[in-house]
Amino acid sequence: MEHAKIADTPVELGRLGFGASVIGNLYRVTPADEARAAVETAWESGIRYFDTAPHYGLGLSERRLGGALRGLPRDSYVISSKVGRLLVANDRPRGMDDEGFVVRDDLRRQWDFSRDGVLRSLEATLERTGLDRLDVVYLHDPDDHWRQAAEEAVPALAELRDQGVIGAIGAGMNQSAMLARFLRETAVDLVMLAGRYTLLDQSALDDVLPAARELGKAVVAVGVFNSGLLSRDHPAEGMKYDYQDAPPDLVARARAIAEVCTAHGTSLPAAAMAFPRTHPSIINVTLGMRNPEQVRRNVALHGQVIPDALWDDLRAQGLIRSDVPDGGAGRKGSRCL
Repeated sequence: MEHAKIADTPVELGRLGFGASVIGNLYRVTPADEARAAVETAWESGIRYFDTAPHYGLGLSERRLGGALRGLPRDSYVISSKVGRLLVANDRPRGMDDEGFVVRDDLRRQWDFSRDGVLRSLEATLERTGLDRLDVVYLHDPDDHWRQAAEEAVPALAELRDQGVIGAIGAGMNQSAMLARFLRETAVDLVMLAGRYTLLDQSALDDVLPAARELGKAVVAVGVFNSGLLSRDHPAEGMKYDYQDAPPDLVARARAIAEVCTAHGTSLPAAAMAFPRTHPSIINVTLGMRNPEQVRRNVALHGQVIPDALWDDLRAQGLIRSDVPDGGAGRKGSRCL
């Protein structure tokens, strides 16, 4: 797989990453053998970047991902996890988690971006994964915790990075404005941008992407299907956009984009995966993959060559912003596997 280096760090990311939220039972149960097979299929397909977090399934994702990777050559893959939500004993369990994961709620999440919280979170993650180190660590959704995240968590992570304990540090969020602040005002190396540079939302062009390009820092794109609306060849009513039912105007826009994709001999999901790579600062697209079938589908979509004329037509029809860069994803960025 083609790789891109995170500037000023030893870390390189493949162009396609495995997002492990779904193997933490996001929205529905994923059997343990299916989750393991998904990771193994990703490995066999050439994927070498794997992302997880304590939040995903109250630690289940970390346990499953670590178990599946254990035994593979440690220097041959990159793994990232996150800090900001400590997992602590739940003294008032109701039976099941209420934050989207189908797991028992014997544990609960506790926001903590303090230095101590960061160190405790990392120690717990290493215990759950059974691995000896993390390559990348992100602050996870620090939207309401800017001051503590910027003044305590980032310096703690930067110290570990400078000691060689962690390879690179970043922040991951569903908004782009604060990610731009992290790039400009703190010592992070990269950001994980969720849903704000897609075929339906290019708002990151107003803040975080210019900051990344100016500073030479990297961006990992996630949520490129905007919770599902861009994941099928033919978008339909009732599909999700940003975790909610998609409004009719966005469904209509997604259908219009799909028609242009068909006219250029490709599909909406293939274009949705390729689109973030039109920006030079985006070095990786990471997708949630629940089972081997999803892995194989995503790898095949990722390998398609998207004609540059598609982006020209989408701009001309006002379906994407006129300031979206040409990128050349169809020539260079799509055949990575």
